[in-house]
Amino acid sequence: MAKLTVEIVTPEKRILTVQADEAIVPGGEGLFGVRPGHTPFLSLVEPGTLTLIEGGRQDRYFIAGGFVEVSNDKVLVLADAAEHVNGIDVAGARRRLAESEARLKDLNSADARYALEQASVRREAARITASENR
Repeated sequence: MAKLTVEIVTPEKRILTVQADEAIVPGGEGLFGVRPGHTPFLSLVEPGTLTLIEGGRQDRYFIAGGFVEVSNDKVLVLADAAEHVNGIDVAGARRRLAESEARLKDLNSADARYALEQASVRREAARITASENR
């Protein structure tokens, strides 16, 4: 049976290159699945959990956002940041979430920092959710 090659790359390093039966990606319009033979396309990746399925086993990675390219049975995730869900510092994520929420309360939507804090809230909330679904 054909396999997908899945790569997760951040600006700092290549996180992962593996073979998988399926990849479930947190796309800009919601989750989508990719199996061998999928139509080529590009998509935004929202903060969330990338699930890889291989031989009935699931492996999960937190993706902080970025882009994904699907082509020729390859899924290339260009992530702002990524980590295996088992490596998530949940206490740190909860602290960063609380700090961002507190800063957000002091800003109005016209402030340039507002969108940055909103993105931080979404990212840390997604990181916590990913860790809970280990």
